[in-house]
Parts: sequence; C-alpha cells; structure tokens
Amino acid sequence: MKPIAIVGLDCRFPGAPDPGAYWDLLTRSADGVRQVPELRWRASDFYDRAGGEGRSNTTQGGFIDDVDAFDNEFFTVSPREAAALDPQQRLLLQTSWRALEDAGISPKQLAGSNTGVFVGIMGNEWAQVHMTDYPNVTAQVGSGNGYCMTANRVSYHLDLKGPSLAVDTACSSSLVAVHLACNALLAEECDYALAGGVNVAVTPGLSIFYTQAGLSAPDGRCKPFSADADGIGRAEGVGVVVLRRLEDAIADGQQVYAVIRGSAVNQDGRSNGITAPNRWSQQEVLAAAYRRAGVEPAEVSFMEAHGTGTALGDMIEVKALGHLHAGRTGQPLAIGSVKGNLGHAEGAAGIAGLIKVALSLHHRVVPASRFAAKENPKLQLARNGLRLLKAPLRLPAGATVAGLSSFGMGGTNVHTVLESAPGSGARTAAGRGRGAAHGGGVFTLTAPSPEALRRNLLAQAGALPRGRGPAAGLCRASNQVKTGHRYRFALPARDVRELEEGLRSAVADGELLAGLAEEPVARPRIAFLFTGQGAQFEGMTAGLYRDWPLYRRFLDEADEALAPHLGESIRDLVLGGDPRIHRTAFAQPALFAVGYAQARALDVLGVRPDVLLGHSVGEFAAAVVAGVLSLADAARLITARGALMQELPAGGGMLSARATPQELAELLAAEPLVGVAALNGPRATVLSGDLAALGRIADTLAGRGTAVRRLQVSHAFHSPLMAPMLDRFAEVARQAATGRAGVPLLSTVTGGEPATLDADYWVRHVSAPVRFAEAAERLIASGPTHLVEIGPRPVLTSLVRRLRPPAGVRSVHLTPTEESGGPELDAAVAELFRGGVDPVWEALYEGREPAPQRLSPYAFSTAHRYWSRNPVAAPGQAAPARPAVSAVAAAATADPAPAPEGSARVVDIDRSAKTPDALAHAVLGAVAGVGGYPPEEISVRSRLYQDLGFDSVMVMELKSRIEAQLPAVGELSVQELLPRLSTVGELVGHLRELAGGACGPAAVAEEQRRMTSA
Repeated sequence: MKPIAIVGLDCRFPGAPDPGAYWDLLTRSADGVRQVPELRWRASDFYDRAGGEGRSNTTQGGFIDDVDAFDNEFFTVSPREAAALDPQQRLLLQTSWRALEDAGISPKQLAGSNTGVFVGIMGNEWAQVHMTDYPNVTAQVGSGNGYCMTANRVSYHLDLKGPSLAVDTACSSSLVAVHLACNALLAEECDYALAGGVNVAVTPGLSIFYTQAGLSAPDGRCKPFSADADGIGRAEGVGVVVLRRLEDAIADGQQVYAVIRGSAVNQDGRSNGITAPNRWSQQEVLAAAYRRAGVEPAEVSFMEAHGTGTALGDMIEVKALGHLHAGRTGQPLAIGSVKGNLGHAEGAAGIAGLIKVALSLHHRVVPASRFAAKENPKLQLARNGLRLLKAPLRLPAGATVAGLSSFGMGGTNVHTVLESAPGSGARTAAGRGRGAAHGGGVFTLTAPSPEALRRNLLAQAGALPRGRGPAAGLCRASNQVKTGHRYRFALPARDVRELEEGLRSAVADGELLAGLAEEPVARPRIAFLFTGQGAQFEGMTAGLYRDWPLYRRFLDEADEALAPHLGESIRDLVLGGDPRIHRTAFAQPALFAVGYAQARALDVLGVRPDVLLGHSVGEFAAAVVAGVLSLADAARLITARGALMQELPAGGGMLSARATPQELAELLAAEPLVGVAALNGPRATVLSGDLAALGRIADTLAGRGTAVRRLQVSHAFHSPLMAPMLDRFAEVARQAATGRAGVPLLSTVTGGEPATLDADYWVRHVSAPVRFAEAAERLIASGPTHLVEIGPRPVLTSLVRRLRPPAGVRSVHLTPTEESGGPELDAAVAELFRGGVDPVWEALYEGREPAPQRLSPYAFSTAHRYWSRNPVAAPGQAAPARPAVSAVAAAATADPAPAPEGSARVVDIDRSAKTPDALAHAVLGAVAGVGGYPPEEISVRSRLYQDLGFDSVMVMELKSRIEAQLPAVGELSVQELLPRLSTVGELVGHLRELAGGACGPAAVAEEQRRMTSA
C-alpha cells in the first residue's frame, strides 16, 4: 500500500497529560498506576482480597487526572449539555483539536473539508449510569452518549464532512480505527484523517469482570512477558493521530513523526473460547501486514507487542511472533509493551502503542519495557528470535521498520507496520527559496476570551525552546495554527528570547490590552494613502528591499517598466544612496516605484484597500492599484512628468503657511505669480510660485506672527509656472489608456469626488491645487478602520490625524524610519492582524521558508467540572435516585430557580407597566435554564448559537418554556422564531412585539439599549 504519514498527535495517559510527558514517562520506565480516585468509585466497597463473587481483587489502576474538566465555552457547548456528555466525548474533542494543532493545522481551516474521524472505543459506562436514570433522561443525555457520538461529536464541532465512525473491537478498537482511516485515505474518501481511541473507567464493572474471569492482576499492573505476570491492570487514556497520504504531507512541507507502511485485520474465528487468543490468527495477521507493507520479517527492528501480562496471552503472542521471527540470526527482534507503564487502556490500548512507536521512531530510541528485568523463562524468547527490551534501544541512522500488534478480546486482531519518517531533505525540498537576512516574524495567538488568551500566552512562553535562535519558524507556525478565534494577539519578534520576553511581559506588565483586539463584527476597511514628492531620501526602503523578497520582486518590476523611459535603473538609484534622488526627474518616478512596489506587495500579503487617496504625484501609483492605469502607461506618464518639470527654468519655490486660504487671499491677489499649491488642512496651506514673490509674502506673514516654512523643492509645483510644460505633457497623456477604477480612488484635484482620470485630468493635475484636506475628509467619512500610508516615510497619516478621524482608526506604515526593514514590516503586519485583517502569511515569509516547528497546543481551561461523583452505589446500598454532580453540573441540569413563595410562576404581561422588565427577565431566565447557564452570564448581546451553543433541540425547549411562562405571546412559530434568535436582545424585542409592544428593528435596538443600561 502507499505510505501514510503521521503528521500530528496528542494524548493523555496515566501520569502523562500530554505527549511530552508521555515520552518522558516511557523513557524513565515510570509507572502511571495508582489508587482508584474517589471521583470514580469507592474502591474499598468492591475490593475483596479473596476475589469473592461480585468483587474486584484490586484497588489500583491507571487513571488520568482532571477527567471531569471540560472547556465547554471553547467548543460553545452549554453547561447543561456538557454535564450530559460522556467524558470520552469531551476528551476526544480537546485531544483532536490539539492533535490538529500539532500537525501545523488550524482546526478551523479544516471546517467543511472531507476530513475523516475514526475512533476506537470499548466502554460506554457513562451511558450505563445516566441512560438508566430514567426520570432524568433528557435530549442532551441521549445525544451525549452512544459509541457513534464519540466520532460524530468531533466531526460536528469541527465541521468535518468526511467519514465519521466509531469502532468497537474490544482491546484492538483504536488500532483498527487507524487501519480504517488509512484505507479511507488511500481510497481518497478523505484527505486528512483523525484516528484514535479513548477509554474512561466510570464504574468498576470491567474490574469485577476481569477478576471473575481470572484475568485481573491483584496489584492493578500489567507485567508483559515477565515471570511475575499475573493478569491485567485497567487503564484509561485518550490518543489521536492526524494522518495524511505521505506524498501530500511532503508536498506541503509538513513534519512527519513516522510513516505507516501497511496494516492488516483478521479474526480468530471459532477457537477455544470467544475471549481466548488464537495463535494461528495472530501469526497470519502479522504476515498479512508485512505483505501489505512490502517488508520481510527480518527488516523489522522492534515490536510494540500487545503484551497484556496474562500467562496465556503472552505465551500465544510469543509463539505467533516466533513463527515469523525465529529464523533471525544474530539480532533477535526487540519487543516490549507500554501496558507495563500504564496498564491496559482497553479501547485506547492500540493508540497508546501507536503513539509510543511513532515517538520512538521520531526520537530514534525505543524505551525499555517495564518489568523486562525478570522475563518469563517459559516463553523461551531467544528460541523464538525475540528479546525483551531491558534497556533503551538506540536506532541506527537510516530507515527503521517497526511493528505494532493489538488483539481484541472477542478475537479481532490488527497489526501495523511503521517506518521512520523520510529524511529532512525530502520533507523540505518543495518550495524552498533563497534565504534572507531577517530571521524574525509575527507571532500570533487567538482565543475565544481574554482569559483564555492570557492562559495560552503563558503556555506558549513556557514551551519555547531555549536560546536566541531565529523566531521565524515559530512565528510562521503560529500564523498557520493559532488563528480563527475572537480575541487576537500579535507580537513581532526577531529571536526566540525576544519572543519569550514579549509574551511574558504582555501578561505580567499589563501590555496585553495594548496588543489585544476583539475581532470586529464587520470586515476591516482599509485606506491606502500614497505619499507625494518631498518624502524621498537617499537609500529609501533599502532595508525593506533587503528583508522582504516580495517587495524586492515588485520594485524590480517597477524598475523594469521605468528603465526604457529613464535610460537607467531607478532601483539602483533609489537603493544606492544617489543624491540625484532629489532631482524632480528622478524623485517622481522613484516615489512611484516605491509606492507601486509597497502596494502590490501588500496586495499579495492580503492587505487590500477599500479606498485610495494619493497626494499629488502619489496619485499615479494609486491609479495603477485602482486599475485606471496600467503599469506601463503610468511609467511613461510619470517619467515624462518629472523630466518636463525638470526642464523648466529655476526660480520657483514653495512656502508652507499655518493659515487658511481666506487669510491669504489679499496677499495672493497682489502677487499674480503665486498661487495655492496644496490645502493639507484647515490651517495648512502651501503656496507655490515665483521665489521673490514668495519671499515678500513670507516676510508679511512672519510680521503678523503666522508660522511659515520654506520647502526644499526645485520648482514651483502646482502653480502657474508649470504652464510651459502642459502642452508637451498632454501629448504623452493622450497616449495612455484609461480604465474603470476597481477600487474607489478619491481625487485631490476635485477635492475627493472621484473623477475620470483621462488625459485632461492628468494635465490639470500638474498645476491645479492639491485639495488633500477635502479629499481626506471624504475618506474619513467612508469609515476606514486602518490608514495604511504607502511611501518611503510617513507624512500623510499625520495630516489626516489633524482632521480628527474617529477614535480607534489605526495608522500603519511599512517604513516608519529611514532604517526600517523586516522588523518594522513585522510590526505593521502585527498591527493589521490585531485590527482584524487576515494576512496571507506565506507572503510574509516568501523567499525564507523557515524550518517548520511545532508549538505547544492549546491550553484548555480546567475551571469547569462535570462528573457524577457517586455513579454506582456501594454493595448493599440503594442507588441514588439521581447522580450527585459538581456545582457547575448541578447548575447546568437544574430547572430555573422557583419563584418566591406566594408569587406567580407565570409572568403576567398585563402588569408590565408595574414591572417593565418582566418580559426581559423571563426570557433571560428561560435562556439560562435551557442552557444551564448562571443567569448573570446571559446578556442581551449573547448570541444564542455562536456564544451559548443552542441547537434545534434547545430551541424547541426554549419555545416551550417561553410559551408556558409568557402566555400573552401566544403559540410561537418556529419559522418566525428562528430568524429572531441571533441575540437574546432580538428575541426579547420580537416577543415584546407579539405581546403588543413596539415593533420593528427600532424596538429591538431600544430593548438592547435599555437592558444594557439597566
């Protein structure tokens, strides 16, 4: 079969809350077995040293911590539904999310894809407890249980539309699930597959069964292939791997833990008992897996055995392995079993072994097998070509093949052949570009709440590698994975130490709020402002050209378009520090090239303008971005414009005055060779014309106390002195083709009103005043959220700020200083991301291809607990009528609080004049009751679907509660109700309308305003 890559994984096993801790436990040969936690059952009530009927012979087992914790708010699951969910579903939801993140995938990016979910599960004890508590069975209890729901729940919440199924083949369930997932990938039923298993021991039922069947170890520990082996010890756990066809993973540059070469499944058939293993079937499934993988038994370096630690099971497994491996010469097959560390995780046993093998191949070392020091001599391991791993096995360089077995109690056997991942060269060959000096990037993190963001910032800071290595790989991984949630954080960082310090200080020093933005309801609206002449300087944007290949590409493109008209390279002149940059003939095409390159690079980065505004010569690059001019036509126009102006005689100048045009009118009337060149603000007027005349005006204004400043220019731009060049420029302008603007372009010739940018317009543009302030006012009125200035240094954003735009409008510039490069670019992109812009992140790292790195997965909240504290009565005691639950779960499942004694439960709308909020409070109570939320957590802004997790079942219950409590609204129509369920406030407004109050959107808005203020 074609190879399948394991590209991501996550797990929780006894004594190991995550994959890192799991690997540490294995390498230390540690023990995850302990006393049965009080949360499950009182072990002493079922313990009998003699192993009497109905009793367990052990109080030990492998139990995971915090099995009752569930971050329901993250998955938008109401408390009431969370309390009803089988904890196995809750564990799988969180583990699946973390496994996808480990694979370098944002789970939200897979929404709507054909990703498959395959779950191995053997026990359903939560359902046994809750579905037999008949008076308290609800719709949530029904949908919260059942084998199918373990897989379906993941597919539902992650919106995955590939195959979704649960598998129960007893102890081999999760490895069979992996086998089915691989086949689905090979059949192209899905492109990604989540495969795993889960097991939670809610009751002592299986412990009692194992004891009665003579399978239970008195100390609760499996001792695989040991002389001390005396039975099974139960264990819990959950594990998920992310699978992909290897060729696809390599093409996308994904990291690979290990490769699945082949697998096979068979059945014992009729043997000496349905629970007894069958040697012949086991050796056949091994041989079938080897054939499918295309390997010989001698090629297998180590084997993760089923290894239950029962006398019969170990003996039969050794004989089956010996049938294929007894002929090995010189190097016996190394075997071990993770059950010695954890116990037998039943439905999750296979995935526990798979993750162990994958990590062993990844780290190039196989941990020693616990209890191997005293092997069972009756097994004759050496004679069968086998050896127990008494010490870690270091794997040699090159490809390494491993095997993994899992045998189900009912006779379903599965064997999987794995191989080490291909070399790093094969994984990173695709798409590698030339390097760049800049090793930084933008580290991003999103979360559904500020508290979740703080928690995850600290988790990421604590998991970063040590040292001062470049941060680009980590930043790029965060951009790919840590996206999609409501609250956004972004931090530019050059190296890992700077990143860690920034993450910690963001929380500890209160800087988080400065870098935190709640995703806006509406899409960000971006305005591009193109800087005009005067902003140029020697060597401008050299740092950006050095550090950002995307900018480099487009500046080269502009240079190629300008070169035939200039006769030399404007790029070389711009970057080389040539003082000719200040000459008009070069300044104007240079500014055009910089503006064009920045705007085009931002477009590829996903930062696209909704409105454009250029100051004087800046309009040419803006016109290309708008689609009015082609690059070729704009290059011809701008070079002709600059050259013709340069040819004009000297003697002209420009003067900036802090005065209005009206205050200058009398002076201008006396000087016909001077005119208004630019109106940059209410009291920011630029005059242009004859130098002597400007001098006389400057002296007069200075005598009045008016601030004036002479501008360093070569000519009197936008003045009557431009007249001699207009006819010749018009000839060039008439050769340019004019298109329709694809993006609104505000004109500084008309004062903001979009104009037809034909030849006549460009001729007028030369000498007409630049009515920037008027155009900027119109831009502000269009409601931009971001002002992105395009040019070598920031000039225009400060002018716009003087016009007092609304609070919250952000200003962004790629090169805020003359030395700006990659770090300043990263800071600008971080600001845009925090404001709701979703960059095309690969464009930021184009040409660098930093090595992929794995980040610490999402840190879920453990604040909310959902568990039945005493689900099983002790022997001789009556079972409780209703399981006791934690405080949160109790609030989630309880009915709304009863009304005070003597008051009516049904709200009387006719008395609403005396109690104007009666309807609103009734609706809030109904919503809280259906979802199981504390009433204080519900507000008029709460969105029933996105925030509170309502579904069709909950909507029907809400309908019934409202009808019962508010008879004045009459019978509600679901068809009318559903469109009103966006927010609680909209629902209240609709019900008020039905009850005879004001109607329409205004009523809803007023209801929200009134309730919020209350």
